[in-house]
Amino acid sequence: MKARVKLVDGMMFVGESGSGHAVVMDGAPEYGGRNLGIRPMEMLLIGLGGCTAFDVVQILRKGREDVTDCDVEVTGERAEIDPKIFTSIHIEYRVKGRNLAPAKVERAIELSKEKYCSASIMLGAMATITHNWTVVEDELTC
Repeated sequence: MKARVKLVDGMMFVGESGSGHAVVMDGAPEYGGRNLGIRPMEMLLIGLGGCTAFDVVQILRKGREDVTDCDVEVTGERAEIDPKIFTSIHIEYRVKGRNLAPAKVERAIELSKEKYCSASIMLGAMATITHNWTVVEDELTC
């Protein structure tokens, strides 16, 4: 896996993944940025959310659960002094589908947290990670 980050202007950078996708990162104006992109530390939370959401949906679908949507909200608290690492992170899952088994959703989240989500396991070495979840029934429409 590989990535490249290049300074564009002021404190704006473009990050490019090894798979050829790009994202703009920028700082807040008080740090010389123009607020035109995601902050790098926000990228970590987005990466965590994406990693665990991918796991949960994949695990549930492999278990033949009819998942139609998965929304993951990640909130992080950072230390007051440098390095301003994440000290706590909370992940809220909202899994939508048809006749989803709550026990299977809970198990998929636990498997992601404990075994499959590299981002969660790495960040969990420094921060306390908590989670909660809800299952929403997807109503059939005709």
